Amino acid sequence: MKDGTDIAIGDSGAFERAPSNFREWVSADGSSGLKAEPGRYHLYVSLACPWAHRTVIVRMLKGLEDVVSMSVVDPIRDKRGWAFRDVPGAELDPVNGFSFLAEAYDATDPSYEGRISVPVLWDRETGRIVSNESADVIVMLNEAFDERGDASVDLYPEELRPEIDELNARVYETVNNGVYRAGFATSQKAYEDAVRPLFETLDSLDERLGTRRYLFGKQITLADWRLFTTLLRFDPVYYVHFKCNVRRIVDYPSLWPYLRDLLTVPGVRETVNMDHIKRHYYGTHPSINPHGIVPVGPVLDYDEPAGRGS
Repeated sequence: MKDGTDIAIGDSGAFERAPSNFREWVSADGSSGLKAEPGRYHLYVSLACPWAHRTVIVRMLKGLEDVVSMSVVDPIRDKRGWAFRDVPGAELDPVNGFSFLAEAYDATDPSYEGRISVPVLWDRETGRIVSNESADVIVMLNEAFDERGDASVDLYPEELRPEIDELNARVYETVNNGVYRAGFATSQKAYEDAVRPLFETLDSLDERLGTRRYLFGKQITLADWRLFTTLLRFDPVYYVHFKCNVRRIVDYPSLWPYLRDLLTVPGVRETVNMDHIKRHYYGTHPSINPHGIVPVGPVLDYDEPAGRGS
């Protein structure tokens, strides 16, 4: 079944994330069938969504703002899905004049009946979606546009890819998606089956970060940014809204300064819109928060020196 916000719940009461259906690939030389060309591609994102947020960060770090254009949807997602509205921090669709992101999916595949998700990488030339899988999009942004972006930034180094992929798989299952599995669970067992591995992984990551600045040492990788967007939302949203309340991130001796450290990377703070984040989660999940009340807190000092060193 699905609830009123198009969230799939299995018979056991467990949240089931729908797979990404659009998985084409942009390559530097066009051998994939889609060539990385300046001005050709557009990112549709939500600043509230952690999956979309990671693409915003990688696009910025790679210096692709003038190569891959971007627009932001309204953080309030109702039964009609993500909408383009002229509201603070969001905008009308500058590429196709769509009112709803669902129109991009319909233009790509009129028979599509799956979930309408962000981010979406759109191809202006063919007038269709390239990818709605954030894990793919950040790899494409990292490597395909180096002729026009900052080639000195490599967030997915070849020699570390097997280790990055292995860690990402665990973090995705238990942390990135784990918070959702806990939050949308409709049975006690499904909730506990999600929340216990979530904190086991957070505990493990905290221990790992006690001996290194980033997940793979001195170099920031895609793994760090994939984790970052979940950690950023944890205390303001997931701790309360998704009942992930065993521990807060501020309670961790390494994860909390690690999060603050990543916020000091030039340009990253500007990608964070906590107003969009809180209004989206607390305002669009009536099965969890029927009155849509957005908490005032918590008060978090993100500016406290991280003391992570180099």
